[in-house]
Amino acid sequence: MASLAPRLLRRRPLRSAASALVSLSDSWMRLRGAGSPRPGALLLEPSCGAPERWMDGRRWWFHRPIRHGSTAVTLDTDGGFARFSVGGDAGTKQKAGRGQPPARAKKKMSRKAKVNQLKWYRLKAKKKMKSPNPEVRIRYKLEKAKRKEEWLIEKLRKYEVPRSPQPVHDPEILTEEEKFYLKRTGEKKKNYVPVGRRGVFGGVVLNMHLHWKKHETVKVVCKPCWPGQVYEYAEELTRLSKGTVIDIKPNNTIIFYRGKNYVQPKVMSPPDTLSKQKALEKYRYEQSLEHTSQFIEKLEKELEDYQKHVALFKNRGETSQKLSSEGTIFDELTTSSDSE
Repeated sequence: MASLAPRLLRRRPLRSAASALVSLSDSWMRLRGAGSPRPGALLLEPSCGAPERWMDGRRWWFHRPIRHGSTAVTLDTDGGFARFSVGGDAGTKQKAGRGQPPARAKKKMSRKAKVNQLKWYRLKAKKKMKSPNPEVRIRYKLEKAKRKEEWLIEKLRKYEVPRSPQPVHDPEILTEEEKFYLKRTGEKKKNYVPVGRRGVFGGVVLNMHLHWKKHETVKVVCKPCWPGQVYEYAEELTRLSKGTVIDIKPNNTIIFYRGKNYVQPKVMSPPDTLSKQKALEKYRYEQSLEHTSQFIEKLEKELEDYQKHVALFKNRGETSQKLSSEGTIFDELTTSSDSE
């Protein structure tokens, strides 16, 4: 009997479903030996849409198929078919999904289709690169460079570290004699911290604190460094290390003083700085962005010069045509006057 229940839940015409359901209820009653359903049994009644001649005034009931909880079996007769659903949400889900079109699955491209698509793009780019028109070639290079510039800007946004709120730092006030003494001391000592192509990152601040463990001053040598960048480095290192700038040399060297009441922090590398590897990656993207921007400026100038060149020769052609037409008119007038 239990094996007949899943078969009844399948979609079938109303006549066959109703007759099978009546026979199932009769056989179940004979097995139980009682004409009335036992307490806790599950009653199944046809919906209002079913015709009365298939009901025969009988109530169909089944034993509860599960041990815990309650389960409702509903009969839906819309469209001339009997649809059975177990549970309260099954019928509602089926009705809700019946009026909506099925979602179309995204077709996955095959390997061959991808290769063919790439070949088509390469062939299209090759035609533009070998075009006899110089303007087409310049515009293709310009579009490609601008796409690369946008991609590099998006990459550099990932390396922007948000600044964490820090306590206000009160710098120590030093007299002119103290500044002169610290400047001479820093120049004589040989301890220094290099700032290379990676710029300011966590390792630079860590090295400064390690030098301040035994020395009052430390030199920060910035190479390579374009004009004016040394002042940006001095401001950034002052914020991160809480030190005091004593002097900035013409050879891009900064002398830092640790302070009179210096206490070495527990975390010497600030959390709002990049690591050594990420700082190098950021430098590479910045270099690529700088070269790409210069290349875009060069291409824009070339395109402007070419358009001026085309306009100039177009004007020359128009003037030459005007002169030739005027010459022919003058020759016609002279020949007519001579004939007269």
